[in-house]
Amino acid sequence: MTLPETYRSILIMRDVEEMSTAECAAVLDLSDETVKTRLHRARKMLRKDLYARAGMTITSAFVFMGERCDRVVKGVFERISATTE
Repeated sequence: MTLPETYRSILIMRDVEEMSTAECAAVLDLSDETVKTRLHRARKMLRKDLYARAGMTITSAFVFMGERCDRVVKGVFERISATTE
């Protein structure tokens, strides 16, 4: 509810009601490009608000785990190699 109506209506139509971009554009008398731009901005605003409420920053939410990630990737490639041989 914190999103401005301009963005909230498009976000709800696209992500909740699962309307197409063309359907949203027709209902709101906007171009497809405007709908896409507003949807992108709405998602960005929503993401920013959710991170703020959780007390996180985007960089702290998805930290790179270095060695752990390397081990996971190595394990995946080993399994792929084992199944193709």
